[in-house]
Amino acid sequence: MSFEDKLDNVLARRRELGERLSSETPFAPAELARLSKEYADLAPVANAIDELRRARGEIAELDGILDDPASEADMRALAEAERNALKARIPDLERQLHVMLLPRDEADSRNAILEIRAGTGGQEAALFAEALFNMYQRYAEGHGWRFEILSLAETDLGGYKEATASITGRNVFARLKFESGVHRVQRVPQTEASGRIHTSAATVAVLPEAEEVDIHIEDKDLRIDVFRSSGPGGQSVNTTDSAVRITHLPTGIVVSQQDEKSQHKNRAKAMKVMRARLYERERREQDALRAAARKSQIGTGDRSERIRTYNFPQGRVSDHRIGLTLYKLDRVMLGEALDEVIEALITEDQAERIAQMD
Repeated sequence: MSFEDKLDNVLARRRELGERLSSETPFAPAELARLSKEYADLAPVANAIDELRRARGEIAELDGILDDPASEADMRALAEAERNALKARIPDLERQLHVMLLPRDEADSRNAILEIRAGTGGQEAALFAEALFNMYQRYAEGHGWRFEILSLAETDLGGYKEATASITGRNVFARLKFESGVHRVQRVPQTEASGRIHTSAATVAVLPEAEEVDIHIEDKDLRIDVFRSSGPGGQSVNTTDSAVRITHLPTGIVVSQQDEKSQHKNRAKAMKVMRARLYERERREQDALRAAARKSQIGTGDRSERIRTYNFPQGRVSDHRIGLTLYKLDRVMLGEALDEVIEALITEDQAERIAQMD
């Protein structure tokens, strides 16, 4: 199907929806809500199509003026300038529509569960995991999102072995989903007397938050163990068995939660993470069936590959998936310049998916 055919189909579908919604046919509430949402969602696409075709029509009219030998010189000059301006806008309008016509990831509008774990590199990896966690917290605050810490497992010397948070707001997963992967840091540890640069890593997982209606979990598929909470050094911080470990028996996924003093609250937080992991597992299985031959790791959340390097001596951040390097390390770690990387990843993903549609 050609690009123009797709545009015609959008306009035809919106007309059809408009006629159905304005008819006297009764709808069930759920059906009425679904059709109304689809009609509203098509409005910006239809407006963009109208703008593109209006620009093309104006160009055709201006071409007529330029092709008419009777046109006066001043009129021709004005027509040519206007025509050139319109022609320069056409590629942007077409690209905007290509992006609008891309299939939507149903999870883009969801909240997210952020999980960060220290990888290779010992204590440096734990300190880097903490720095990444803080970076995403600042980034979330900058976007007006709610950042709720679900669990923190600290080391004896500082830093995080692992940390989990819930991020709530508008299009959280859409903006953070490309952050999943292995993040590598190169810097000189404070304890390194010789000034030698060390390399360590941390893994980041961004999972779309699942609702109970998305993932039905049978009680018989869960093993729930309770135990006494303990601090980073193993010392007891709670005299009751309030910590919870939940195992999903069919998949072997395990989630532990001990930050709350209440066993009930720990269980609720653990189930929130469990649902997100199971939902992400299901999404991955569906993605694998639909796109087994996809070349790029962008958007798959593959955590087996190094995706980004943070080089402190050079003050640079490099995203290896798209070949992007920014010499703004301090601002990225503050969450201020992270959008520059994320926007580039989104643009690359859109371009790749547009190419696959052609």
